[in-house]
Amino acid sequence: MAKKKGGKTADKNKGKAKNTFWKKVIYASLAFILISILSTIYLAYRNIYKANKISRSGEKTYFNIKTGSSFKDVVSSLKREKIIQSEAIFEWLAHQKNYDNKIKAGRYTLKPYMSANEIINLLRSGEQEPVKLTINNIRTKNELVRKVCTHLEADSTELFELLSNDNQLDTLGFNSINVTGLFIPDTYDFFWNTSAKDFLKTMVKEYRQFWTEERISKAKKQGVTPADAAIIASIVEKETNFKPERPLVASVYLNRLRKKMKLQADPTVVYANGDFTINRVLEKHLKFDNPYNTYIYEGLPPGPICIPSKNAIDAVLDAPHNAYIYFCADDDFNGKHKFAASLSQHNINANKFRKALNRKRIFK
Repeated sequence: MAKKKGGKTADKNKGKAKNTFWKKVIYASLAFILISILSTIYLAYRNIYKANKISRSGEKTYFNIKTGSSFKDVVSSLKREKIIQSEAIFEWLAHQKNYDNKIKAGRYTLKPYMSANEIINLLRSGEQEPVKLTINNIRTKNELVRKVCTHLEADSTELFELLSNDNQLDTLGFNSINVTGLFIPDTYDFFWNTSAKDFLKTMVKEYRQFWTEERISKAKKQGVTPADAAIIASIVEKETNFKPERPLVASVYLNRLRKKMKLQADPTVVYANGDFTINRVLEKHLKFDNPYNTYIYEGLPPGPICIPSKNAIDAVLDAPHNAYIYFCADDDFNGKHKFAASLSQHNINANKFRKALNRKRIFK
C-alpha cells in the first residue's frame, strides 16, 4: 500500500511541474506580447513626434504641393525628398487627422527639425509663406513668362496665351506686342500655387493703381497714351542709368515725335539686332531691317524694348519742354549726356565721343 501511495504522489508532483511549466510559457508569451505592443506603441509615438532631420544645413526647406495632387502624391514626394522616415506612420496619422481628404496645394516652409505630426498640421492648415517675385530687367514677353513660371506654379503655356490674346488685351489698351508695358516693376508677394489667370489679374490691378488720374493727365499733356509712355520709358531706361537726366532724355524723344523725326535711338537698334552684348552701335547694326530699328522706321517701335521702371515712366511724364532734339554720351564716360538743339552742335559732341571710344579701343 505504501508503494502505491508513493506513485500517486510522484504523478501529482509531475502534474504540478507540468502546469508550472505551461504557466511560465503563458506568462512569458504574455510578457513578450505586452513588450511587443509597448515597443510598437513607443516606436509609433517616436515616429509621430520624433524630429525629422529635414535639412542638414539647418536651414528651412520648401515643400511644394501641386494643384490637383492626391494624398499618395504628397506622401511619395515627402518620402522622395527624405522629409519623412515612415510612410506607414505618416499615412496612419494623416488619416486620423483627416488630412488625406483635405490636400491643399501650395509652397510650405519646413523647419529643420519637424515631426510628422507638425508636418501634417502645417500641410493641413494651408498656411504658406508667400513667394517674393521681383519683376525688373526684363526685355521680352518670353523672358517675362519664363521668370514668372520659374517662381510660381502658373503654367507657362497658359500665361503666354493670355499675353497673346489681342481681344482681351485691347480692353486694357495693349496688344500682344506691347503687352510688357502692362507690367510695373516691383517686388510682389504671391502664393506659389497662383495660376496664370490670377497672376495676370494681380498685375492688371497693380497697373491700374500705378496709373492714377494724375499720371494719365500728364501723359495726355505730353501727347501720349500710357502704352506709348511705357515704350518711350523703355528706351530712356536703356539710354541712361543716371536718373536725374532721364527727363531730359525723354524730352528729346518726345520732341522728335512731335516733329515727326525718326527717333534714331541706339537701344532700339540693339534690341532689333537681338545682340545685347553690343557696346558700340556700328553702321552694320543701323542697317538691320527690323520694326524696332528706329533708324529705319519712323515713330515708336511696336512695343517696349524692356519693362521700364517707375522712375523711367515718370521721367517721360515729367519731361520738360525744351528745344533739344539731340543728345550724345559725354566723352568723359561719366554716365551723363550732352544735349543739343542743333545738328552742328550735336556733331561736335558726337565726334568727341567717337574719339573717346577709339582711345579706349571700344570698337563693338
